[in-house]
Amino acid sequence: MRRTRILVAVFSLAAGLLAGTPPALAAATSAPPLAADTYTWKNARIDGGGFVPGIVFNRTEKNLAYARTDIGGAYRWQQSAKTWTPLLDSVGWTEWGHTGVVSLASDPVEPDKVYAAVGTYTNGWDPTNGAVLRSADRGASWRKTDLPFKLGGNMPGRGMGERLAVDPNRNSVLYLGAPSGKGLWRSTDSGVTWSQVTSFPNPGDYQQDPSDTSGYASDNQGIVWVTFDESTGSSGSATKTVYVGVADKDDAVYRSTDAGATWTRLAGQPTGYLAHKGVLDAANGYLYLAYSDKGGPYDGGKGRLYRYATATGAWTDISPAAEADTSYGFSGLSVDRQHPSTLMATAYSSWWPDTQLFRSTDSGATWTKAWDYTSYPNRANRYTLDVSSSPWLTFGANPSPPEQTPKLGWMTEALEIDPFDSARMMFGTGATIYGTEDLTKWDSGGQFSLRPMVRGLEETAVNDLAAPPSGGAQLFSALGDIGGFRHTDLTSVPSMMYTSPTFTSTTSLDFAEAKPDTVVRVGDLDSGPHIAFSTDNGANWFAGQDPSGVSGGGTVAAAADGSRFVWSPAGTGVRHTTGFGTSWAESAGIPAGAIVESDRVDAKTFYGFKSGRFYVSTDGGATFTASPATGLPSGDGVRFKALPGAEGDVWLAGGAADGAYGLWHSTDGGASFTKLADVEQADTIGFGKAAPGASYQTLYTSAKIGGVRGIFRSTDKGASWTRINDDAHQWGWTGAAITGDPRVYGRVYVSTNGRGVVYGDPSGTGDTGGGEGGGTGPAPGPTGACAVGYKITNQWADGFQADVTLTNTGSSAWNGWALTWSFADGQKVTQMWNAGYTQSGATVTAKNASWNGTVAAGSSVAFGLTGSRPGTANTGPASFRLGDRTCTVA
Repeated sequence: MRRTRILVAVFSLAAGLLAGTPPALAAATSAPPLAADTYTWKNARIDGGGFVPGIVFNRTEKNLAYARTDIGGAYRWQQSAKTWTPLLDSVGWTEWGHTGVVSLASDPVEPDKVYAAVGTYTNGWDPTNGAVLRSADRGASWRKTDLPFKLGGNMPGRGMGERLAVDPNRNSVLYLGAPSGKGLWRSTDSGVTWSQVTSFPNPGDYQQDPSDTSGYASDNQGIVWVTFDESTGSSGSATKTVYVGVADKDDAVYRSTDAGATWTRLAGQPTGYLAHKGVLDAANGYLYLAYSDKGGPYDGGKGRLYRYATATGAWTDISPAAEADTSYGFSGLSVDRQHPSTLMATAYSSWWPDTQLFRSTDSGATWTKAWDYTSYPNRANRYTLDVSSSPWLTFGANPSPPEQTPKLGWMTEALEIDPFDSARMMFGTGATIYGTEDLTKWDSGGQFSLRPMVRGLEETAVNDLAAPPSGGAQLFSALGDIGGFRHTDLTSVPSMMYTSPTFTSTTSLDFAEAKPDTVVRVGDLDSGPHIAFSTDNGANWFAGQDPSGVSGGGTVAAAADGSRFVWSPAGTGVRHTTGFGTSWAESAGIPAGAIVESDRVDAKTFYGFKSGRFYVSTDGGATFTASPATGLPSGDGVRFKALPGAEGDVWLAGGAADGAYGLWHSTDGGASFTKLADVEQADTIGFGKAAPGASYQTLYTSAKIGGVRGIFRSTDKGASWTRINDDAHQWGWTGAAITGDPRVYGRVYVSTNGRGVVYGDPSGTGDTGGGEGGGTGPAPGPTGACAVGYKITNQWADGFQADVTLTNTGSSAWNGWALTWSFADGQKVTQMWNAGYTQSGATVTAKNASWNGTVAAGSSVAFGLTGSRPGTANTGPASFRLGDRTCTVA
């Protein structure tokens, strides 16, 4: 497991507006109107796969809980299904950094309200400032306030917190702790506006590594948590006593007793440590603090636990071990709200042999541990751990005692006891969320049962994807941190990631087009080989031999017949081999670091790209020749692929906003390329099964077409394009990889940077073949038959969310549409995406956006809405009208 998860490439992204509420999208100026199709989107199940630094339970409503991830957005717990629902899939391309969540706060007064402080990096890697998102419908929709500084959901110290807090007595008041020396901030209007608390005296000074010139490890970690003493206020008036944790080893904790007007350093506090967590037990008058000598989440060599008596100012060291006996810092601090004298903490940075959980039932006077040594190296566990739902969590390991597999965890900064149920607890690790529903067995001498509680939370970063035309594998994925998987069933968690060897991150993979049982992958590993092969469609693997100088995976390509391979590893130049990499020869004529791919028909033809030049080899990768093609992107932000079944047919996507950027096509093996005029920007290209009646494979791309950023499909060789995602499904940055399914028309697999592998299938009637987009049709207010599907997808005490699918069941295309209906139960639309709307009384009219007015005959368009309702009834509309026609209701 790599201990930091960083978006490695620095992307040239155009500035834009975050889709906190789905954004208004620019209309095309010269391109024809875009068609849109309705897709159903799911994850290829992995379940987890990344660091969960925060879990937040609402203190006033049972079963309302949230989780935050460092790069993969936020999630809400669904108790009925015991799954997590993603909440930030609407974050768009230009503000991809807002998928990093540095803090969450669930409103204890109005539980429908939730807040998220978002931003991934505080240095120049993230092009945008941070923001606070606010939702009045539990994260179903969001409004956004931009901040004048950056936030760091994937920065050092991200497991401390929570930095964002709602006043439990006057919930219009919120505090936010900022990094980078920006201090403490406050909102008095429920997160709409923010101002700095100028009276707060200390912006923090701790840097993980002051010498780091990138700004990643050298940033001041700032204000790290805010805690209210609810006993010092009353409903409607601001809480008087507020505690704040600061990343400062000498002055870590401050208090205000006048609702934030003035602040004082707590006298007598310990020094030499950072306070990762500050949790208040108002019933007994104790502030508990978990300390570490480092900011985490993966470093920390010493730590202490302290209890502060709020009435007397007395400090008590309640650490479960002597300082000399610790090799870790403490975090994951939680109080049992049903029994406030019971608390738990984690040894978050204990890597070997395992993490540790501590539990006290007497306010920290005495402690027990989740596991103890009997006689070294043997362990006795107070828990059982069943990972049968996520079997890959064993990592295929077979360690010697005292290590066990699966491990209890690592990077365990988040641990929370359910405030309504003492038997339920969840804690985050670097790879999953573990939980129990019989925690109290700990105290009675029995074993409590742990299992993954992570279904629906998908947090992998995807580097590459490949869908073979035959064999048991539906999809191969190359992932950061956990290597990648062979999916034989997209709806089931694979039993294991790739092993023999197990890469920390897989950077590239390929299969032989005519012999897809032959598969190759390359990746990063601290020590050991960086390349592996399979001859049984990825079911089993064996390591190849690294050539001299290899330091990382790079890119790899398999010949069409599996007879040879070309590898461009990190650390040395391009190499080629016949057979399975027992020896490698240097490739001539191509620079080190080039991206390599294979022709999918000619087994001796390979291609490469580096710094604006395209390279071709016709002798199995022994020698490459630079193509005379010009006008290609000058940088290395390029991805290209050769089309299966067509020799010399190559598509190339990439570029940067300050230069050539788009999609190019070659039919002569890269000797020349033609740029597609209507594609303004493109970052990926992939192929899938041809549409019915079409002779050319379907193209898929993550691109900007007609002024719109999205996922697009073409069934006519790129002559026209259909957008297949929508504003509610954007997933931040999707520029690493895309592929269609060669066996299922319309299915596409999309890479994300933190939301795992997303795949989509057409959910409407879809296309019946031929061209897409374009065309002429009647003026807005179309005539012809129509059908409408209206589905309530979520509802709560006074509101709901619904999806609407409008299908053109006539014989002519629409060039604009307006759909009208009436609500029967007093519902009011509060927000709509992928369409504009007006409402007069009970009557609602939804009109097309600038980019989805063209709807071909037999195709569909979808939009969504949230609304309020005055009572418990929420009847769907009985009828819909499109112009002068009444639509069939599905």
